[in-house]
Amino acid sequence: MTVAPEHLTDRPEMQNKDMDPISDILRGLRLTGGIFLDVRLTAPWAVTSRISPVDIAEFMPRADHVIGYHVVTAGTARLDIAGVEPMVISAGEVVLIPHGMAHGLSSAAGLEPVDAASLIQRMPNGGLARIDHGGGGAVTQLYCGFLGADGGSNPLFDGLPRVLKIDARTFSTQAWIEASVRYAAAGLAEGRLPASHIISRLSESLLIEAVREYVADHPQLATGWLAGMRDAQIGRVLALIHANLAAPLTVERLAAEAALSRSAFVARFQHYLGTPPMRYLALRRLDAARARLAETADPITAVALDLGYGSEEAFSRAFRRAYGMPPGRWRETAQARSIVAG
Repeated sequence: MTVAPEHLTDRPEMQNKDMDPISDILRGLRLTGGIFLDVRLTAPWAVTSRISPVDIAEFMPRADHVIGYHVVTAGTARLDIAGVEPMVISAGEVVLIPHGMAHGLSSAAGLEPVDAASLIQRMPNGGLARIDHGGGGAVTQLYCGFLGADGGSNPLFDGLPRVLKIDARTFSTQAWIEASVRYAAAGLAEGRLPASHIISRLSESLLIEAVREYVADHPQLATGWLAGMRDAQIGRVLALIHANLAAPLTVERLAAEAALSRSAFVARFQHYLGTPPMRYLALRRLDAARARLAETADPITAVALDLGYGSEEAFSRAFRRAYGMPPGRWRETAQARSIVAG
């Protein structure tokens, strides 16, 4: 299965840029999404799972961050994850595991779990891998999916909780998401893989709605990236930065976007993000540069100019300060690690 990230401007939640900055920010995160496991479980059952870069390597060989998710289409499942109250997931609901933590899924509390990885059945025709497990009782059907990012660290991921639970039936984009889930489920049940762009769009939409709902439900967030995104003025600036990393942005331009004076804007931005706005922009540019150096053979000068640096020398100085070595040597090291890992 090949799943490619897209600029998904035709989705309903992306048509109004004033709604919130989440969609614009996600466009710049180099996300890849997909479904990699079809799971049918019959009570009693209990499994442990962890969705990591290794699990999605055949779809996304390089992933700096993986958000795993489970879509329940029939029955119920109990989720147990360290530091979080146990929760029940019912048909039509989705759980996302933003930090790839190990977690348990079961039909009831107190059952001895089996490692889900040991139950995976690979399809000889290259179709979607499956799990069929349990004691023959009530059926729970779910699909395991992922969103992977290969652009280095990102404050969106850093600010998310250990688990997000959402009800797809209550989304503002409910009809589109329900139709996509039904389409994917029908195709997978028939042994064919749904169109990659549908699954990629579905995966992104789940994350967009999950983050939006989490921010709305947690007004106590006082500082940090998610709190800044919730703030109308700083949220607009974050969306502008992430959508225009290579643009010649200045403090004055960003302050104007926030409709604040220069000094008021800088103070407000630093209150939420913990760093001055131009420093934040520089870090995001360096994250993007790191990903491009690792993945391409593009000349360093081209990488520098494409990301808004005035010269290769200026870029090299900034890169060395951040990563302790010049970009050329960093590329060689990163690509050598990739060959060994592959």
